Amino acid sequence: MKENEVNHMAEENELDGYVKIDRYNPVKIERIASHYSEILSDIGEDPSREGLLKTPERVAKALQYLTHGYDLKPHEILRSAMFKEEYSQMVVVKDIEVYSMCEHHLLPFFGKAHVAYIPNGHIVGLSKIPRVVEAYSRRLQVQERLTNEIRDCIQETLNPLGVAVVIECKHLCMSMRGIQKQNSVTTTSAFTGAFANERTRAEFLRLITASLD
Repeated sequence: MKENEVNHMAEENELDGYVKIDRYNPVKIERIASHYSEILSDIGEDPSREGLLKTPERVAKALQYLTHGYDLKPHEILRSAMFKEEYSQMVVVKDIEVYSMCEHHLLPFFGKAHVAYIPNGHIVGLSKIPRVVEAYSRRLQVQERLTNEIRDCIQETLNPLGVAVVIECKHLCMSMRGIQKQNSVTTTSAFTGAFANERTRAEFLRLITASLD
């Protein structure tokens, strides 16, 4: 966010080793909330009734949090924890939770991302991979672009021998409206470098489906 913007830290909760921080810009919240008051009226509701009095503000805050990825710089996230290391085997971070918003209907899609890279002189702190996924997913997205953006960010920043990304998500725009198929899952993949090799790609796919039990 810009330096002259006023950010309000509303809550901090420890979630799976991460600190969840909601930062709100009061000017934007007020502006977005005013639009939601009009929307409530347009769909036939009374925004002045008790149960809806604070709904526009709540939705505005939720929307700002759900799209806070626009304020993050994924390449810098990786650069902040790059280390020289002569390790040249596959590094896999799997089952990364994904929560995003479909840009076509502004409905959520969610699931898991599996990311791997083969170092080429540098490794990165393991927590930075999920943070890159978070930075891109917390924007208005389509799953195909999200997959490519994660791949390209890692490839451009680390310059590894190869990158692999697989994302599996359920889309509420499919299960709540339209075709209304409740159990459909969309899978997307993107590969660079060494992962173009069928054997290397097969190893990656085997690792992300293997169980630790």
